[in-house]
Amino acid sequence: MTSQQAQPTVTVSVFTHTFPATRLGASLARRFASRQLGGWGISPGAPLHDTVALIVAELAANAARHGRVPGRNFELRLLYEHKTTVVRIEVSDTHPRRPDPSSVGMADPEADGGRGLALVEAVAHRWGVDDRTGPGKTVWAQTEPVVS
Repeated sequence: MTSQQAQPTVTVSVFTHTFPATRLGASLARRFASRQLGGWGISPGAPLHDTVALIVAELAANAARHGRVPGRNFELRLLYEHKTTVVRIEVSDTHPRRPDPSSVGMADPEADGGRGLALVEAVAHRWGVDDRTGPGKTVWAQTEPVVS
């Protein structure tokens, strides 16, 4: 007779969706992320919700604007660790150009853009850029864990 061990409780939820690399796709990514966060019990107006929504908006806008390859989409992936309430946001596109973390915050004050990653850096606990399978890269950011 074998003894059965209790399975550990699943503490990570994952959401993945592909969007067109357009302004509309970036807007939809933010809306879908907001809806998913609500499904995980993270309500609009809560600091974690608003932080994640801002990060998704900026990374998705960058994927649509700077990571766009005609005929290709970008992917949004959210991972929510329930115990620590950490959310990891990943946006993958197929463009080979990678953002330079050392130049974040050096946007021309007169320019219309160039501040998205500075915002991400300001509100995220950590962020970075990784290679992905196939062409392109994944830009990711992670929220700060809640300290009990």
